Amino acid sequence: MKKYRPTTASRRHMTTRSYKSVVTKSSPHKKLVKGGKRAVGRNSAGRITSRHLGGGHKRKYRTIDFKFDKKDIPAKVETIEYDPNRSAYIALLCYADGERRYTIAHKAMRVGDTFIATETGKPTVGVRMPMREIPIGLEIHNIETKPGAGARIARSAGNYATIVAQDGTHTHLKMPSSEVRKVNSNAWATIGVVSNEEHQLLTIGKAGRSRWLGKRPTVRGTAMNPVDHPHGGGEGRQGRGHRRARSIFGKPTGKGMKTRRPKKYSNALIVSRRKVGKRKGR
Repeated sequence: MKKYRPTTASRRHMTTRSYKSVVTKSSPHKKLVKGGKRAVGRNSAGRITSRHLGGGHKRKYRTIDFKFDKKDIPAKVETIEYDPNRSAYIALLCYADGERRYTIAHKAMRVGDTFIATETGKPTVGVRMPMREIPIGLEIHNIETKPGAGARIARSAGNYATIVAQDGTHTHLKMPSSEVRKVNSNAWATIGVVSNEEHQLLTIGKAGRSRWLGKRPTVRGTAMNPVDHPHGGGEGRQGRGHRRARSIFGKPTGKGMKTRRPKKYSNALIVSRRKVGKRKGR
């Protein structure tokens, strides 16, 4: 992480990523970039469906390959690049047939490395293969939930899941949330940990930087009026007036409140529920 001299109050604690040691190119591959307007938390009618989103610096979207449908064709890593749309770094792959695609870079990926998606290779870091072929105990990312559906799990900075068991047609994964879950053994995954594991140590430092990232201010419920929030109202600073904390919509929230639907389709695939609270984790 890069720190700064305390020339201002906000600069004192601000940290940023040290790009020079990782990123090898500043401009993206033009054929894999597209523009467009971001949703910024609004639906097709323009109404806010996700709060505290909006504004932010203009971004160009890098088209990332999550399908990995080029099997048994080796690719060479040409560049490691910054992507404003995700926390992890991305890598530009040049396949043996000349096609170029972006992928999520793993922690150990460097320019000149070889990447391949194969069923018959050795299970080493950076190789993509079906989970039935990956030994127990290895860390994986870019995980499919169904064969051929594309990577869905463990794609953000520093994330990974661990294979804890092989059980017939299913593989048991310890997820980043600490949940142990069964996934089809024919689904594919990439061995290794996602790059930029220091992302969680980032200190924003000032309100303006959050606005650059498209994050709008979050107002406390206790600072609102009763018409705007269940916690609002009262003279001066008041307690919330009821036992459980509630959201702006009046639904219970926080303090280990379960929000999962009791009859969710994937309940049968969960071996061990995730740990919640301050002591959660791996």
